[in-house]
Amino acid sequence: MSADTTQRLISAELVGLDEDLGGTSSDVIRVLADRVAATGRAADGNALAEDAIKREASVGTGVPGGIAIPHARSASVSSPTLAFSRLARKVPFGAPDGDADIVFMIAVPEGADKDHLTVLSTLARALIRDDFTAALRAAATPQDVVDLVQREVGGEVAEAGVGAPAPAAAAPAPTTTGSGARKVIVGVTACPTGIAHTYMAADALVAAAERAGAEMHVETQGSSQVEPLDPALIARADAVVFAVDVDVRDRNRFAGKPLVSGPVKRGVDEPDKMIAEALRAADDPHAARVQGGAATTAESNKADEHFGQALKRWLLTGVSYMIPFVAGGGLLIALGFLLAGYAIALPHGNSGQNNAVYTLTNYTLLNLPPEGLGYYLGAAAFQIGGVSLGFLVAALAGYIAYAIADRPGIAPGFVAGSIAVFMNAGFLGGLVGGLIAGAAAYWIGRIPTWRWLRGLMPVVIIPLFASIIASGLMLLVLGGPIAWLMTQLTNWLNSLNGASAILLGVILGLMMAFDLGGPVNKVAYSFAVAGLGAGTATNVVPFEIMAAVMAAGMVPPLALALASTVLYRKGFTKPERENGKAAWLLGASFISEGAIPFAAADPLRVIPASMIGAAVTGAISMAAGVTSRAPHGGIFVFFAIGDVAMFIVAIVAGTVVSALVLVGLKKWVRKAPAAETAAADQAAVAGETIGQRAPAAV
Repeated sequence: MSADTTQRLISAELVGLDEDLGGTSSDVIRVLADRVAATGRAADGNALAEDAIKREASVGTGVPGGIAIPHARSASVSSPTLAFSRLARKVPFGAPDGDADIVFMIAVPEGADKDHLTVLSTLARALIRDDFTAALRAAATPQDVVDLVQREVGGEVAEAGVGAPAPAAAAPAPTTTGSGARKVIVGVTACPTGIAHTYMAADALVAAAERAGAEMHVETQGSSQVEPLDPALIARADAVVFAVDVDVRDRNRFAGKPLVSGPVKRGVDEPDKMIAEALRAADDPHAARVQGGAATTAESNKADEHFGQALKRWLLTGVSYMIPFVAGGGLLIALGFLLAGYAIALPHGNSGQNNAVYTLTNYTLLNLPPEGLGYYLGAAAFQIGGVSLGFLVAALAGYIAYAIADRPGIAPGFVAGSIAVFMNAGFLGGLVGGLIAGAAAYWIGRIPTWRWLRGLMPVVIIPLFASIIASGLMLLVLGGPIAWLMTQLTNWLNSLNGASAILLGVILGLMMAFDLGGPVNKVAYSFAVAGLGAGTATNVVPFEIMAAVMAAGMVPPLALALASTVLYRKGFTKPERENGKAAWLLGASFISEGAIPFAAADPLRVIPASMIGAAVTGAISMAAGVTSRAPHGGIFVFFAIGDVAMFIVAIVAGTVVSALVLVGLKKWVRKAPAAETAAADQAAVAGETIGQRAPAAV
């Protein structure tokens, strides 16, 4: 493509600085769409605006840092275009950290999927960099913005051939209902951590629905604030898609709708199949449907899953809700150590209290301890973190019970989890107590009763008797044996040294890299997170396990980034090289999903190479006794890492090993040409998601 074509991607007429375009995302999109039309790049500004607003309604395009990237493929657009506005009044675009003042609108012709992917992913990677966004905010004239975008984005866009003529392809026929309108699908995506897969699946499903000629709206029940779907939208939906590994919140909203469900990873890997199944279910009177009324969540899922799948969902729901307690508590404890030193956790003389409690009991902000303000604040952070971690087992049990019996199970589950703590039964007691409490609440809720008593069932009868059953069993029968088992497990972990500790690190590393955020990865991660609550100043093994798991989980995306952008660029497709650039940041942040586009395209070479490197990292981390009091964050929670130098050494070693193994496999183990082509297509689709979501994941 010529330089002239690239320059037409953005021009000074498409740039506005320090302007007030209204108070909503729709207001901003309409002005930018009209701006595109005024330059002759779109035949109808209103049509372009409607397409972009519809896309915005499915999944917000705001990303952290005050940035938004609304985008649309529209029949009204004649050539790929970027419009830019630096807002004088910030506008909400759905980012978790606030409103946006930097807005890029991407408009490409309908069917120009490759151009859309290239511009979106290239721009998103540029916007991750602080120097680029700072330069946009400091630009004095529209031409300064044009020159900046040309320098940072234009080169890769030109190399990819954006705007070049493509062979004509038949547009997919719109899927219509009996009235002639497009079919409407609503859905929910959710993963246990709510960080990456949740949003990747949402974007993949929306794109697949567009390809099928359907209208798709997704509620992402992730780690940021959930924006519930409009009840009116749910009412007119033809089908529902659940791509979830945890329980769907307020599932009864979708009662009676044809249902297609599966794990969140299927939403990432097979979005077109899920949409096709949903469209078929919409026309099938015998299709599985979302159960409603008085039915519990577990009852709603009966048609969709066998017991093993249900058990996995219950446990992952508990882990999902437990993680914020662990994350906040672990980071606060680490901050306490940073400010006050590790002695803050030790006993204070013969007072029967640790130094943190003694300091907070005997001193105030107006009467600081001899060690000063930093020590006092460190004591406060350590104590708040300890209290937060104290909820770990109760929250785990409470939300396992919630997954089984819905809201009536929460109170019995929390009580059973607290009894497990009282009995020193640890997280195993929480798992058992939550399952018993949920089963009891579910069973009691199914007992036929008089109409006048039904109103008391969920708020009095079920919590009372389910608590008696679950907590009574834990206190009188099960707590002691489980506590003994926990003691044996703790003693075994504490006895690990030398070869046994290294072997555990190898096993954890292999599990973390096996399916990159899938069930095996989550088992290893959940094991490490659940053990954090048992860690103490004298029992650091749980912290060592957490460090090994986090370090090993960082290796796959970092290794793919190293191989695709430095060591062997020619062995990767253009979209893979683009994903590799984003994978540096994803890997450093402990987001293993950054390797998914590569694994989807070439699993037989990428996954073994990732497992080898992750095993090396896990072994080195355990052998060196590296500890982590934070369950997430990667290198950015360095202050929570014990022996951060060896933590980095372990990650670098595993990354280099994985990258070298992968390069060797790429050179000497070839795939058939057809497989190469299919892999490139898969990577391109996954690359759009990673490129769009990379800032949000961090």
